[in-house]
Amino acid sequence: MPHLQFDINFKANNKSKKEFLNKVEVIFCNIMKTGRFHIAISFRELNNDSISLGRAKKNENICLMNLDIRKGRTQEQKRALVVEYINLVNSTFGIKKENQYVTISEHIGEDFNLNECCLDDWFKNDNPLN
Repeated sequence: MPHLQFDINFKANNKSKKEFLNKVEVIFCNIMKTGRFHIAISFRELNNDSISLGRAKKNENICLMNLDIRKGRTQEQKRALVVEYINLVNSTFGIKKENQYVTISEHIGEDFNLNECCLDDWFKNDNPLN
């Protein structure tokens, strides 16, 4: 059960946010070969003084991403996810690619929990509730 977190330092319009969240899910499903029902996404709009990226100039828009994903994904999958999300943030919100930063945290399946169960072992096209 990934938790994909996106923090920006400005207010985005609702239509762009809805389209963005849908695309985030689709990209994750395509790269990680999984369903979308268990994907958690946080999209936070903070004021300009609440987040910082050392390489960004003062008052430039930035996006910080933290991708909590299941352990065992390949480096190729992780890198593809990073590149796709940076491109998506750029095309959706106009944030320069160099003003984005991504961290990936990996967890074993038991660290991801729904009310019904923990999401133990991943397999291609898995559906943990079945």
